[in-house]
Amino acid sequence: MPAYSNDSDRTPYALKILIAGGFGVGKTTFITATSEIPPLCTEELITAASVGTDDLAGVETKTTTTVALDFGRITIDPDTVLYMFGTPGQDRFWFLWDELCHGALGAVVLVDTRRLSDCFAAVDFFESRRTRFLVAVNEFDGAYRHDPQEVRAALGLRPEVPVVTCDARHPRSATAVLVTLVRTLLTPQPSTPTSPHLTPAGSLT
Repeated sequence: MPAYSNDSDRTPYALKILIAGGFGVGKTTFITATSEIPPLCTEELITAASVGTDDLAGVETKTTTTVALDFGRITIDPDTVLYMFGTPGQDRFWFLWDELCHGALGAVVLVDTRRLSDCFAAVDFFESRRTRFLVAVNEFDGAYRHDPQEVRAALGLRPEVPVVTCDARHPRSATAVLVTLVRTLLTPQPSTPTSPHLTPAGSLT
C-alpha cells in the first residue's frame, strides 16, 4: 500500500514522543485534542483506594486517572508523523516511564503553574536520560498567567529548553506545541553536530 492517497511511495518519518507531567496536568486532554485517530486511553475511575496514596491537592474534582498510557497519532506535515505516548502521573506508576521512554526522540512536559513542583520529577527524568524536551505551560481557567521566563527560572531549565504556553483542550494550541517540539528536535544541540535520527513510519520500537 502506498504511504499517501495520491499514490506517492514516499514514506513519512515517524517520531515517537512522550507527553509527560504531573498528576492531573492535562496529558490525556492534550492527546485527545491533537490525535487524528481515536486515542487509546487507559483511564480508570479514582476510588477511595486513592485516598492517602495519590495527592489530589489542586485537582479535587478529577474523577479519572491514567493507569498505563495514552496513545495518539498526528500528521504534522506530509513528511512527519508523531506517535504520542502519554505517561501516567502518579508516583506508583513511574516504573512504566522507562519502558515508554524507549525509542522516544523527545517529550513535552506539561506544567500546571498552580502545582509547579509536580513537574520537577519529569524534568529530572528527561534530563538524566538526555532526552530532548520542551516545557508547555497548560493555562488552566482561573490560574495566574506567568511569563515563560519566570517558569524557566523556577524550573532551572537550560537555555536550549523551550518554554511555551498552551491550552491543552484546544487542538490548534496543543498542535502548536508539537510543531515547536519537532523544530527543536531538528535543531542540533551545541554538543550534537547532527540532527536526531528519524525512523521511517512502521519501524518504531
